[in-house]
Amino acid sequence: MSIPGLYRFAQELIKDQVANMYLWPKTLEVPIMDPAKAAKRPVGILNVKVVRATKLKKKDLMGGADPYVKLKLTEDKLPSKKTTVKRKNLNPEWNEEFNVVVKDPQSQALELNVFDWEQVGKHDKMGMNVIPLKDLTPEETKVLTLDLLKNMDPNDAQNEKSRGQIVVEVIYKPFKEEDMPKDIEESNGVEKAPDGTPSGGGLLVIIVHEAQDVEGKHHTNPYVRITFRGEERKTKHVKKNRDPRWDEEFQFTLEEPPTNDRLHVEVASTSSRMGLLHPKESLGYVEINLADVVSNKRINEKYHLIDSKNGRIQIELQWRTST
Repeated sequence: MSIPGLYRFAQELIKDQVANMYLWPKTLEVPIMDPAKAAKRPVGILNVKVVRATKLKKKDLMGGADPYVKLKLTEDKLPSKKTTVKRKNLNPEWNEEFNVVVKDPQSQALELNVFDWEQVGKHDKMGMNVIPLKDLTPEETKVLTLDLLKNMDPNDAQNEKSRGQIVVEVIYKPFKEEDMPKDIEESNGVEKAPDGTPSGGGLLVIIVHEAQDVEGKHHTNPYVRITFRGEERKTKHVKKNRDPRWDEEFQFTLEEPPTNDRLHVEVASTSSRMGLLHPKESLGYVEINLADVVSNKRINEKYHLIDSKNGRIQIELQWRTST
């Protein structure tokens, strides 16, 4: 039994939908890309020296913290850069330098986060702050002492709580006009893809350079395992070495740019000793988003290894096309 009024409503709705199918002319909406969101070319380098932190606060009040700093530019798709971990220290000294590529000094800011490293579970955030690049005078070194905050909300009462301070030294170096590349591919020294490479795709080149401060619980004979789109590649093993160097290159020919892909890189160790309880173990890994190498053509970065105390790995990525 039909509900009064519902049948008529349904008939009218169907009639309108059918009429719309035959309405002419049809309207085609074409979205216009916002120029502000289009891929931007590098315009300079920001040199950051993480000097020290003082009077850090330990959340659980049990012993000292194991602090480290993560830093990155806002609007940047690259993974954060990280300092080493300082064991049981609420006044750590780092004096570690990093270079980050700047694409828009008027809108980007340097974001600094201090974390307490934990062997198991999530690392506790101890505080953060930001430095807008527009506040920096080009080619002028600035030493800044920043209060660590919970977040950048000026109305959050928790930001009044003391979390310590961080001292950083920064200098923004814009590229000179005569040095500004007309073509990103040429400026980054990326070769063209060989003949036969798909015209809509290209060649993804992965160069595993080296690692530092990798260490296993039972043995340290590191090698690198790369996983991309279900394929796995491995470097040679380096015996008993915490700072191995490989300089090995791997290539993937692709039908389309890997804009939405991620690269899994793991440093592992194996032992040749028979009967060992732990013949294989992971020394840390990193997931790399490949969108930025497609737009910039080349990236050569050091990444902090996840599930590793101080381990880092240097990976160079290139996206070579035939044009």
